[in-house]
Amino acid sequence: MSASLPELMMLSDVKNVMGFVLAKLHSQETKLNAFLQDKIRDLETDRRELVGVFGKTGAGKTSLINALIDERKLLPSGDVDACTSVMIKVEANMYNTKYEAHIEFITKEEWKDELWSMSQYLGNTPDQKKDDEDDDYQDVAEKLSALYGEEWKEKSSEQLMDPKYFKEIPEFLQSTIKKLSCETAKELSAKMIKYTRTESNHGGERGIKRWYWPLVKCVTVKVPHDFPQHITLVDLPGNGDRNKSRDTMWKGIVGNCSTVWIVTEINRAASEKESWEILKSVSSLLGNGGECRNIHFICTKSDVIEDSTDHSSDLQDSILRRNNKAKEAVRRQFNKLKKIKKHFSDDSFKVYTVSSKEFLKPKVISAENTEIPKLQDVLQNLNDSHSETLNYVSGALGILSLIHGARLKKEPERNEELCKKLERDIALHLDQIQKAIEKAYLVFETCLREGVERSKSSCEKKLHNFLFPRGNEGGYHATLKSVFKNGGLSKTKKGKQINLNMKLTSFLTDSIDEEFRKTFPNERKCGPFNGVIDKFSLDTENLKEKYKDVTLQLIFLQTEVNDEKIGILFIKN
Repeated sequence: MSASLPELMMLSDVKNVMGFVLAKLHSQETKLNAFLQDKIRDLETDRRELVGVFGKTGAGKTSLINALIDERKLLPSGDVDACTSVMIKVEANMYNTKYEAHIEFITKEEWKDELWSMSQYLGNTPDQKKDDEDDDYQDVAEKLSALYGEEWKEKSSEQLMDPKYFKEIPEFLQSTIKKLSCETAKELSAKMIKYTRTESNHGGERGIKRWYWPLVKCVTVKVPHDFPQHITLVDLPGNGDRNKSRDTMWKGIVGNCSTVWIVTEINRAASEKESWEILKSVSSLLGNGGECRNIHFICTKSDVIEDSTDHSSDLQDSILRRNNKAKEAVRRQFNKLKKIKKHFSDDSFKVYTVSSKEFLKPKVISAENTEIPKLQDVLQNLNDSHSETLNYVSGALGILSLIHGARLKKEPERNEELCKKLERDIALHLDQIQKAIEKAYLVFETCLREGVERSKSSCEKKLHNFLFPRGNEGGYHATLKSVFKNGGLSKTKKGKQINLNMKLTSFLTDSIDEEFRKTFPNERKCGPFNGVIDKFSLDTENLKEKYKDVTLQLIFLQTEVNDEKIGILFIKN
């Protein structure tokens, strides 16, 4: 899945050459040398495709990721009392053959603020409300008990910042990355579980006294497998974290995902409300302003079929028929989601029925019919849209062409003629881009004015419906308290998350949805502003024929134009 040996050798050779050039440039300080040094360093930019994996606890996310990398024991799964509590990224280890986990913590200041906020909540909450039905209290108690055991009940927030509680994680106190490195996936899994899973009740069984997941911002797991080197799989927990840096990172990652997987069990794939709620809740981050081009609905545990102990080929046929019915049901349900379908076409939505268990240890279903290989192909195709060797070598060619061309003899008059032509062409293209931007600006301004008027007349009704939902005869003080405490987020008794900020701004966002999609399409067939940036060209191929003495400089210019266009695609949001 990674680059071929000849490619890797070529890339290594070119990198060695550029390393030598960079060292030589350090010997003399000039503006040109500083410019070239920056260009050489920019060659190392690692552009990645992010694949976000969503799903409720028990849906089989971690088992799916384990199967995709052909490692049963890497990410812990299977415990009904536990769930992944932090964001976990999985990517290829390009530097050694070890299994590694790089653990990023929130800052000391953030945890101090969080402790203060939790202590204020606990101090202001009457004892009679601190019960099993108070979700906020349960969240606070679970987090504090994981890290401090029962001690937190007798300590102030200042006392809970004592360094003795963080002896095992000096990296947290030093604001550095903690790195775990192991020979096997099983060994790494055992070491990192205290940083990723909410299994506080089982700490004694595992010999774990403290669970550090409340302090973890993100864990990056690097595997020494033949895993696509430009792909990062991201196991995403639910959003709405009280910690602002975790919540900001969550939103940033979701917005940058080019592909999103919604994972759910096959037995209720189409009717499972939580899976569709997940998709609805993140659609605003995925669509306009996001990078998402594909949504894949993944139905897990496809080997499980009720009331059957048969292991014959007839059973496999029954499973495949049931799987096809499940796919059709999911597609029908997707077609009902009008708001989401504004952002994503039928072509960008696909359904897979997978069995991680059968793929890793076949009994009934063939490897092909587990559809894990299909998902591996999806990752490979995403990976193949990037070529580190091609990008690096073409960039290096441009830089070396500029350096070599600067040493050659030139014809001053011809150079002046070329410079004037390039200036005219650049000005012409920039004028076209400017006009396209101004046109889009006017359209957005008109749409937003209409959105503002609708907001004025309707936001009060939205707020009333939020505070006094149908069927709820209770007061609204608890809802308001939750909203203020959690940055506009609130949860219903059934666990559904509601974002008041998004409700109040929905008239504005809805007013520009269609125009935004036209102006900044997620599909890369047509670039932003109706492709006017894609059409930008200096026509260097024809210029090289006419101005042969500056061919090398023109090669550099073309690589710069290409690189800028690619950069715009990756930073449009």
